[in-house]
Amino acid sequence: MTTRRKFLTTAAVAPAAALATPALAQSTIKWRMQTYAGAALAEHVIDPAIKMFNQIAGDRMQIELFYADQLVPTGELFQAMQRGTIDAVQSDDDSMASPTEVTVFGGYFPFGSRYSLDVPVLFNQYGLNEIWDEEYSKVGVKHISAGAWDPCHFATKDPINSLADLKGKRVFTFPTAGRFLAQFGVVPVTLPWEDIEVAVQTGELDGIAWSGITEDYTVGWADVTNYFLTNNISGAWAGSFFANMDRWNELPEDLQTLFRVCCDQSHYYRQWWYWGGEASLRVNGDKMKLTTIPDDEWATVEAAAVKFWDEIAAESPTKAKVVEIFKKYNADMQKAGRPYRYG
Repeated sequence: MTTRRKFLTTAAVAPAAALATPALAQSTIKWRMQTYAGAALAEHVIDPAIKMFNQIAGDRMQIELFYADQLVPTGELFQAMQRGTIDAVQSDDDSMASPTEVTVFGGYFPFGSRYSLDVPVLFNQYGLNEIWDEEYSKVGVKHISAGAWDPCHFATKDPINSLADLKGKRVFTFPTAGRFLAQFGVVPVTLPWEDIEVAVQTGELDGIAWSGITEDYTVGWADVTNYFLTNNISGAWAGSFFANMDRWNELPEDLQTLFRVCCDQSHYYRQWWYWGGEASLRVNGDKMKLTTIPDDEWATVEAAAVKFWDEIAAESPTKAKVVEIFKKYNADMQKAGRPYRYG
């Protein structure tokens, strides 16, 4: 996997201006939080929730929000939070390189979900919350709340109409997704989030497999790519809110509850924003042409995912437990039939 790290100077680090806070009392609890998202995306995936929290908490507590890579590179978010350099984080496990047994399931675990509602059901009704809580408690981090984002599609400069068209394509994607896609000739590339648009323009990247079409339009990637592949390798990104365990335990119970409620509001906002956006931009968007790999050919990718799951399960008992939950859940959805699963 090609990697490049970019360190920002202190002068470049600035909190989100949109999250201006009122004059604070001397006893005000102050947190610093960093999201995986750049400013344009954060406007939807995190800003509303933090604005709401700060407004309600008032001079009891204020959260200063930083965007992608502003304080530390995204790949170092976990370490910074664990040390207490950052109090809280919004990210997936995979992107922030958390040293847990569940890291590979964050972000886009290939075909782990088909729809965005699959993610909260897996966490709240199928036992993933308890596993995540146990894993993060071991390393001094509080896993607060998991939710779904957009599906994982390819946005590319050249059209993708078959699996053969993916071979040799340099694609920005998540670590686990890249590991899975490499077997189809994709060359996974990791770059700072804010560099992606320019990297596509200069030819350093051939495409992006990091989002759905809503993000492609929102963050500017639809301006530098020409095609959107309707096949996806996951129906929803799985991400979470985390906090340094000591900082979390210092909060009074009502502020913990308020933070959870604001996380839930964020999850709800993303459910309809992405769901509606994905459909609307496929129908009404004028920047990207839709392409599709035929179902019978794409079925080979889905079959490869099943094998990939077994490879992951063999790595540890905890991973095996999570994979079994994914298998049971997807089997249940298949048995439930329409509208839970088609075909």
